[in-house]
Amino acid sequence: MVDLYICVPDSRAALAWYVEHLGARVSVEPMVGEDGSVGHCEFTAFGGRVMMSDEFEAFDVAAPLPDRGAAVTLVVSADDLDSLANSVSAGGARITRGPEPGGPTGRILVFRDPFGHRWMVLG
Repeated sequence: MVDLYICVPDSRAALAWYVEHLGARVSVEPMVGEDGSVGHCEFTAFGGRVMMSDEFEAFDVAAPLPDRGAAVTLVVSADDLDSLANSVSAGGARITRGPEPGGPTGRILVFRDPFGHRWMVLG
């Protein structure tokens, strides 16, 4: 298992989206700084832990640009790719592949969430 740490423009909105559309569970509530930004929160999804924060220019931490190609793909596994595709699509994610047969990986679903992160889900 690998823990992930991602950055988004708005952690509160992203956390709500991940709970609603990925079935995530909040494990650490947002820790809010004096300026109102979220410095840290955590959720569990797909059997792993994802830590998240808002952007912090002082620490050179920035969210991905949704209109640009992804530098990183978050690869996870799930059982029901069809239901997941319906859920993320309803939430505004852009599906770029599948769900469809994915060769030796079984089935595959690839999408960009509304916060710019690219997910590859194997099932």
